[in-house]
Amino acid sequence: MLKAFGSRKILTQTPYFKLMEELICTKEIQSLKEYTHHKKTTRFQHCLNVSYYNYVICRRFGLDAYAAARAGLLHDLFFYDSTAYKKHRGHKHLRKHPLVAAENAQQFGLSPLELDIVKKHMFPITSALPKYRETVVIIFVDKYCALLEYFRPVVRKMFKCA
Repeated sequence: MLKAFGSRKILTQTPYFKLMEELICTKEIQSLKEYTHHKKTTRFQHCLNVSYYNYVICRRFGLDAYAAARAGLLHDLFFYDSTAYKKHRGHKHLRKHPLVAAENAQQFGLSPLELDIVKKHMFPITSALPKYRETVVIIFVDKYCALLEYFRPVVRKMFKCA
């Protein structure tokens, strides 16, 4: 069952999924299931969470929800263990991975808007200013999802019956 954290909706039954199904089912996106992200989540689940909430928010405000959803799925499209990378190269991963993801995502034919979203989703850590409103949305959605994913196991553990 495909769900975004914090949502009760089964995504396969939503308009979002109809738009994103082809991209979600690619081997590149599916391979993100092999990488842990934010301690207990897979990178696939993180990208799905970001993509879905980007879509919902951008649609609500009359922005390009399709481009925001695609960019959300592709924003962390890198194929290495970020924890190991940080140990060997310091915290350069935070600045570098948007460019790596953008390069990997080019095979899906990114629009200028989607490219801006992917490259700048880590603002202000990356210094380039967002050019589009959809980019500003992912900046906040990505941080929100990261917090949700990181603290979800902690909260569940706290409220478990003794």
